[in-house]
Amino acid sequence: MSISIKRPRVLVLTGYGINCEHETAHAFNLPSVGGDAMTLHITDLIAKPEQLDGFHILALPGGFSFGDDISAGIVLATKLRYRLAEPLSKFLRDGKLIIGICNGFQALVRLGLLPATSQAWQQDATLTANDSGKFEDRWVYLQINPACSSPFVQDIDQCYLPVRHGEGKFVPRSPDILQQLQQQQLIAARYCAPNGEAASYPWNPNGSVDDIAAVCDPSGRVFGLMPHPEAYTHRVQHPRWTRESLPEEGMGVQIFRNAVSFARSHVM
Repeated sequence: MSISIKRPRVLVLTGYGINCEHETAHAFNLPSVGGDAMTLHITDLIAKPEQLDGFHILALPGGFSFGDDISAGIVLATKLRYRLAEPLSKFLRDGKLIIGICNGFQALVRLGLLPATSQAWQQDATLTANDSGKFEDRWVYLQINPACSSPFVQDIDQCYLPVRHGEGKFVPRSPDILQQLQQQQLIAARYCAPNGEAASYPWNPNGSVDDIAAVCDPSGRVFGLMPHPEAYTHRVQHPRWTRESLPEEGMGVQIFRNAVSFARSHVM
């Protein structure tokens, strides 16, 4: 049962190489967003999983959980599956929201919570090594799919956000899975060129199939993306902030505002 409070509560996971937790919590806590975010070590959540009931949004931030040993996000996904599967299932049954950013996205995909085209907890895709064969640290354009119903991407047309990853190439498990993603409008955002046209390298920084940069599950409430919206919440974070006239608010803020607004209207 959700706790009725003024600001939706956000749990931001931390620990074992996750390193974007403070930026993610900051984004949710911005006055213009209206969340009430706190960080919690995954070990503390495993010790008392009932803590999850007191939150409305769960965020898996970027970083290099468990050193990206074996494959990016897989150890974190395994720990979540075998220690927190039921609390996470209840969290989703209660209509709450989950966002995974970069390494968090990798974990949600390997956990089977994204894109979950057939059923939850079954891996339908992977995020593998970039086609460039190197770590990509650059800014990219995203074209938001207007037909995607995920609350995270409402009222957004295009975004300019940074990526920083070595394993960001999204590959569906089969052509049938890709077709389901397209037909069910689960592709939330695609990499694009600055003019909005289909991307090629470096605008698609990793070679993702169909330029996929972000997906959601069929409910729209589980959302993941490789770019970092928490890394562009203020004008001065833009790479050309000294040379261009920019709004004070960065383009990543709307994703967090959308989540908080949805939680306030539908979960609390």
